[in-house]
Amino acid sequence: MKITKFKHSCLLVEMPEPVNRTALFDPGMMSESVLDIEALEFLDDIIITHSHGDHFSLELVKKLVAKFPQVRITAPDDVIAALSNENITATDEETDGIVFFDSPHEDVSPLYPQPEEIGVHYLDSLTHPGDSHSFSETKTILALPVTGPWGSVIKAVQLALTLKPAYIIPIHDWHWSEEARQSTYNELERTFQAQGITFLKPETGEPLVIDAVVAEPVRS
Repeated sequence: MKITKFKHSCLLVEMPEPVNRTALFDPGMMSESVLDIEALEFLDDIIITHSHGDHFSLELVKKLVAKFPQVRITAPDDVIAALSNENITATDEETDGIVFFDSPHEDVSPLYPQPEEIGVHYLDSLTHPGDSHSFSETKTILALPVTGPWGSVIKAVQLALTLKPAYIIPIHDWHWSEEARQSTYNELERTFQAQGITFLKPETGEPLVIDAVVAEPVRS
C-alpha cells in the first residue's frame, strides 16, 4: 500500500495489483495548493468523512470529478447535498472495500457547526476516523488525528495505545508550525516505538510504502 499525504487529513491511498485501486480521503481546502490533479493517473474513490472545509473542498472535488468522471464518491448526507447542487453524484452507502464504523465528530460548539461524520475502514487495511477520538476499532493502519480545536495530542496517544494498530499515520496537524510538527512527530515516534507500533512521518506529497513483509515504511 502506498500512502501520500497532501496536508492535514488528505490521504491518497494506492493499492497495487491484484487490487489495483486508488482512493483519496478528505480533499479539503488545505490540500488545494499541494494536490497536483494532473499528476494523478488513477482515482477510483473519493471518501469524505464530513463537511468541514478542511476535509471537503467543493472546488477541489469538482476538479477531480472533471478529470475522473467515473470516480465513486462516498460521503455523509450534507456533503451529498452540496455535491448534488453541482450535479455530482455521491453515496452514503457502504460499497465494496468501504466499511463504515461509529466515529462521531468531536464536539466543536460553539465555534463550528456540528457535522454528520462517517468513519471508514478501507480495504480492510486502513482506518480513517475523520475528526474523532471517540471510536473503538482500527485496522492495521490508523490515520490518527493528532491535534485540533476539539482534541489533544495526549488523548490521541492514549487512544492509539489502546487500539494498538501496527502503523499510525498522523492526520489533522495543519495547526502546528513546521518546527512543532517535526518535534512532536519525533516524540510520537519514540512513544509508539516503545509499544511496538510504527509511527509514519509523512512529508507532503512524498509517498510512503508500507510493506507487510518488511514491516517497515520506505519512501518511494
